[in-house]
Amino acid sequence: MVAERIRTIVIVGGGTAGWMTAAALSTLLNRSGLSIRLVESEEIGTVGVGEATIPHIRSFNQRLGLDEDEFMARTQATFKLGIEFRDWGRLGDSYIHPFGAYGRSIERVGFHHHWLRLRRAGVAADIHDYSLPVVAARLGRFMRPETDPRSLLSTFSYAFQFDAGLYAAYLRQHSEARGVVRREGKVVDVELNRDNGHIRNVVLTSGERLEADLFIDCSGFRGLLIEGALKAGFEDWTRWLPCDRAVAVPCDTVEASTPYTRATALEAGWSWRIPLQHRVGNGYVYSSAFLSDDDAVERVMGRLEGPARAEPRMLRFTTGRRRKQWMHNCVAIGLSSGFLEPLESTSIHLIQTAITNLIELFPDADHDPTDADEFNRIMELEYDRIRDFLVLHYNATERDDTPFWNHCRTMEVPDSLAEKVALFKERGVVARYRDGLFLEPSWLAVYFGQRIEPEAYDALSDRAPEAALAETLETLRTSVQRAAAAMPSHEAFVKACCAAKAMA
Repeated sequence: MVAERIRTIVIVGGGTAGWMTAAALSTLLNRSGLSIRLVESEEIGTVGVGEATIPHIRSFNQRLGLDEDEFMARTQATFKLGIEFRDWGRLGDSYIHPFGAYGRSIERVGFHHHWLRLRRAGVAADIHDYSLPVVAARLGRFMRPETDPRSLLSTFSYAFQFDAGLYAAYLRQHSEARGVVRREGKVVDVELNRDNGHIRNVVLTSGERLEADLFIDCSGFRGLLIEGALKAGFEDWTRWLPCDRAVAVPCDTVEASTPYTRATALEAGWSWRIPLQHRVGNGYVYSSAFLSDDDAVERVMGRLEGPARAEPRMLRFTTGRRRKQWMHNCVAIGLSSGFLEPLESTSIHLIQTAITNLIELFPDADHDPTDADEFNRIMELEYDRIRDFLVLHYNATERDDTPFWNHCRTMEVPDSLAEKVALFKERGVVARYRDGLFLEPSWLAVYFGQRIEPEAYDALSDRAPEAALAETLETLRTSVQRAAAAMPSHEAFVKACCAAKAMA
């Protein structure tokens, strides 16, 4: 017997998560007879500070059929080649985590092994000099990569820095054009089916009850459905990621619009700088155990490059994830599913990943629990591996100038991370796995950027004559410098292809 299809979906909550979900479901499912309703309240508002992304967002926008230049103009976006980290390993240190590779394998041996060999011989430049996106970012240059894999200009990717509120509004228009119905209102109650534990309906302040075959919880930190009604439980990761507060404030642009986000380690956390076309996003992510809210506000306001455009906004959070993100006929997406601080711009990626997995595992009306089990397995892996990567930033430091950094430097880390670091320290091997966001170049960026170096390199590198290998690396370094210098400036490229209209 053919199972009955899902015919009604209710999304609780708007913002980036809600409207990304609505846009994807209405575009990609494209079923006749499928009703999608989204409930949000103008009174509640959204967090709306997630303005930096990673390259995966491009594939999401492409699947929706969005024109990239129009999307950028509508969201006041700039391009992003990576993230600059200042003062993380030591005070005065700086490195860029690029969206691209460091060199290329030579004779099937990873580039960083050859680099390690030559560095010990004193004939290698800084490893970041062999990465085109790093050099271009430092020069303030940008162009879209070429598609020919033989070209040096194909060795990088890019993401965006945009206004999350404008992105949600843009996707709302896209969704409503495809039949999504928005309902203004607050959810004040959730009624469950006593027979199977499924959500039967949500009740609005008006008394109206909205029934659905599938409910999607995009209600933010509250987790109104997944936690409030279904009691999924929460796994707290504060012992590894101690920051639990953030203060955010936009300001006028004074410095040049850079093709990268900046994360500067401060006394009790780190600050961000995200340059958009019309303003700069700023904030301080910190631990309330080591810094007061008032001191955090004073610190971030004192670092603004231009006049503030709004009052500072305070956010409180607990880092971790729901023990189950899909329960019964409810899927949590966005902050309702968990929260990993914005250090590596993964919040929107986790929304995208959840949406993609939901569509691939989209249930029938009978809600076979196998679908939920697989979804939860994949999302747990994604959260866990991103967690390890974020913890590495805090733990891999030599800083001992504040109690916060002493704590981070000496804290125990997850066993899964300790194993990865030990493997790299021993012989330069970066652990690989099939599922997970961050690949070898990302781990290399943080390892080397924060002064973790292996005791040995791949012995197969010794097969290449040292002089010939040194010449190969120098040729690459020179080619990277020339290619980056030949690119247009980031600001010129944005103005030429995707400049936003003046905002009222």
